[in-house]
Amino acid sequence: MSEASCSHISAIKELKQPKEYVCEECIKIGSDWMHLRTCQQCGVTLCCDQSPKKHMTAHYHHTKHPVVISAEQGEQWLYCYIDDEFTDYE
Repeated sequence: MSEASCSHISAIKELKQPKEYVCEECIKIGSDWMHLRTCQQCGVTLCCDQSPKKHMTAHYHHTKHPVVISAEQGEQWLYCYIDDEFTDYE
C-alpha cells in the first residue's frame, strides 16, 4: 500500500475483499446501485454516494467504521471517512 498520512488507513494490514459484487442492502429492497465499496472493519459491501441509497455512507454514520475500499474491478484505492483521504494500493 502507498504511504498514508491517515492513521485509520495506515492501520489496515490486510484488505477485506468483497464476497459478492452486489450491494447487500440494495438487494434486500430491490434498489439499484452505481459503484460498490467494501468496509475494511466488518467486510460488508454496499453502494457508494453516487447510488440512490448511499448505503456505505449510512453504514459509516451508523457504525463509525472509517475505511472502505473500492469494490470495482480495476480500482485499487482506500478511503477514510473521518480524514476524507484517498490512498492507492497495489
